[in-house]
Amino acid sequence: KLTDQGDIENVKQYLGIMVHKMSRGSDKARLYATAVLDKAEISRSGKNRQLLYRLLDSYLRNDVLSIQESIVNHVEFTLARSRYKFDDDEAFFASAHSLRDRLIERWNDTQAWLRQKNGKRVYYLSMEFLMGRTLLNALLNLGLTDQYEEALAGLGYDMESVQEYERDAALGNGGLGRLASCFLDSMATMNLPAWGYGIRYEYGMFRQVVSDGFQRERPDYWLTFGYPWEIMRTHVTYPVKFYGHVSVHENNDSQTFIWNAGEEVTAVAYDNPIPGFKTSSTINLRLWAAKPCQEFDLEAFNTGDYVSSIIDKQKAETITSVLYPDDRTYEGKELRLKQQHFMVSATLQDIIRRYKEQHTSFDEFPDKVAMQLNDTHPTLGIPELMRLLMDENNIGWTKSWEITTKVFSFTNHTVLPEALEKWPVSLMEKLLPRHMQIIYDINWRFLQDIQKNCGVHGGEQLGRMSIIEESKEGKMVRMAYLALVASHTVNGVAAIHSKLIKETIFQEFYSIWPEKFQNKTNGVTQRRWLALCNPPLKDLITQTLGTEAWISHLGLIEGLKEFADDPEFQQKWVAVKMEAKTKLAKLIKDTFGDTVNTEAIFDVQVKRIHEYKRQLLNILGVITRYDKIRTMSAEEKKDVVPRVVIIGGKAAPGYDVAKRIIKLVSAVSEKVNNDASVGDLLKVYFVPDYNVSLAEVIIPGSDINQQISTAGTEASGTSNMKFAMNGSLIVGTMDGANVEIAEEIGEENMFIFGASADKVPRLREERTRFEPSAEFLHALSLVQSGLFGWADFFQPIVDSVTGASDSYLLANDFGSYMEAQERVDREWKDKSSWLRKSILSTAGTAKFSSDRTIQEYAEDIWHVEPCPREF
Repeated sequence: KLTDQGDIENVKQYLGIMVHKMSRGSDKARLYATAVLDKAEISRSGKNRQLLYRLLDSYLRNDVLSIQESIVNHVEFTLARSRYKFDDDEAFFASAHSLRDRLIERWNDTQAWLRQKNGKRVYYLSMEFLMGRTLLNALLNLGLTDQYEEALAGLGYDMESVQEYERDAALGNGGLGRLASCFLDSMATMNLPAWGYGIRYEYGMFRQVVSDGFQRERPDYWLTFGYPWEIMRTHVTYPVKFYGHVSVHENNDSQTFIWNAGEEVTAVAYDNPIPGFKTSSTINLRLWAAKPCQEFDLEAFNTGDYVSSIIDKQKAETITSVLYPDDRTYEGKELRLKQQHFMVSATLQDIIRRYKEQHTSFDEFPDKVAMQLNDTHPTLGIPELMRLLMDENNIGWTKSWEITTKVFSFTNHTVLPEALEKWPVSLMEKLLPRHMQIIYDINWRFLQDIQKNCGVHGGEQLGRMSIIEESKEGKMVRMAYLALVASHTVNGVAAIHSKLIKETIFQEFYSIWPEKFQNKTNGVTQRRWLALCNPPLKDLITQTLGTEAWISHLGLIEGLKEFADDPEFQQKWVAVKMEAKTKLAKLIKDTFGDTVNTEAIFDVQVKRIHEYKRQLLNILGVITRYDKIRTMSAEEKKDVVPRVVIIGGKAAPGYDVAKRIIKLVSAVSEKVNNDASVGDLLKVYFVPDYNVSLAEVIIPGSDINQQISTAGTEASGTSNMKFAMNGSLIVGTMDGANVEIAEEIGEENMFIFGASADKVPRLREERTRFEPSAEFLHALSLVQSGLFGWADFFQPIVDSVTGASDSYLLANDFGSYMEAQERVDREWKDKSSWLRKSILSTAGTAKFSSDRTIQEYAEDIWHVEPCPREF
């Protein structure tokens, strides 16, 4: 008989584990599997499918003990470490593999279910997917956060410390890639039969290092220590061709075109499961990596030519090494075009293979396949699909074109003519000779059609609408025009953006095809950008509304409006915001070594560095504020509202002015932060290597955020939506989605300034005659004077906003901008009013969920139905 209490507890724990092991599996059976078992297939294959099913007839258990057992198993059998000694980073990888097991069983079941239902699927093609970290997001969506936290704690590990070892997946740069990731989350949550397709970049775009104020680009080694979420599919490979020539063969009354490629690489698939929130649906993001057809030339190696022995491997893997290689050189342009073709060729071969598994002809292809082009980067998919249908599947031009124009739809993400992608015909003919033939044919038939059926006449208009542009630099292929001609639907991404593209860059196309054009205002997933990144606010909203259903039905969040003036609720709101600001202050402390005042206004602008986004306007405003503070008396300083200004974002490697702006921000930061006369009244920081994980700390901790692009230049913007969801007030122009945000949350709850989009063209014409304000000129003079050092280096920045060069109208909007900032200071002093605005900001963001956006795409463009799994 055991009498020692410690012995009794040990025996109880041991017996509990043994009983648990005997009761294998959960009580949630994978019942659907029996329904899809093909009895004929069982007898043909010779495999005991019934036994194979029974061996995994239920889902993995999700109780704490089962999770702990799973984690320890992966420590020992996946990582080959001792379960008695493993570090936090190994705890992360083991936890990730444990969670991936649960994702894979859902992923397998989802794909089998979709195959059985054989409905229409949507394929989202994008060069970017800015996923961020996966662990906490997947736990949230699967409803396992508490279980994994308890499981790790029981093993002696802290979830907060463990999850820090996950690297951000370097698969994107900015809003385009983050939008694609939000869309995948919504598609999975809404049970849509969807796939994402992109490229597995080995080194990302780049890791931004700021040294002495200068941006330095370094490789992002995010894959160096492994990426536990991906599944390499060695059996899913496709050949992708480049260069060579096209030969024509006569067959009776028809011609056959054969592309004799000069180079061929292999595309290898890597799958990433994407779970939906509180649903069994788990969809797939398939990324392609380039590998050589011949890995190693042994003959060259044995003759001593060691470089040549691996040259094919290096050439192939270069294709998927870096996102957006610098295209200032011919070689850079060629590599970018190679990337685009590589992605769409592998993707289309995969889609066609999947379709042909269940169909013997292409008659139903448009009824089973919808493809969305996320911007112009995947537009080469149009001639590639034509080539595959005609040359590989022996379908005639007319039928191939009918199929192509029924499956593609195109999202445009710009209003700037200079941002519309173009490729030299000479480069296209060299790299993709068959595709250039097809593009010429598409263009000829298109021009014939609009002359015959649309009343378009005259060489000038035909030249303006032609896919092939005749320019001083030679013939160019207008990729946006190719996408527009071949797609059944073209959409903008905000109401003002969709209106502008119909009036400007696509005006002549809109005049003949108005039915093609739609608007689909962007959205963001509230699961990552509120529930995950701001748990205290999530808990307060859930407690106040009495339900967490708002996480999947954001319309419910409007219920917060009735609490906007409630003093008790406002105090809870203050506490939540302070917790987020404290977390952001810790980030600043860890990064810069500075302790900042959390009672100050946290003023944030984080986004890609570009002249039209006007980070320069922000820093000129900071310079003006600094100059005023340093000349104030001690008594005057008592009325100053303290600010912590945070700026972040990457500049393209070849974008000289943007990189100079980063240096200016850094120089101002160094001067201001070390000026004892200013103290805590103003601090300025440039946060290096801005990414999703940093955004998840910065956005909840901000009090105001700056969305200050010149009106009519930003297509939509999505960071404005993320900030608004977290109660951060917008300082911005009436540009992009700001217009619709103002309609939803009320312009009185924002700080709007600047010229409207309809006035911008006239102001640009008059810019040479415009007299900037003395305050604006003084800010520039401070830069030129050398107050911040580097006067000669900053002169091109000054020149860019002088006279006609000021195409983004910084001088015109500066006075209005500074007035908006003064309103911010006044409003901040009225705490009750400020809190009301903040609460109404969050309550007014229901429209800006990516769930709403995807619902509109599914109903209006893709015509795809949800396909929830049945049990």
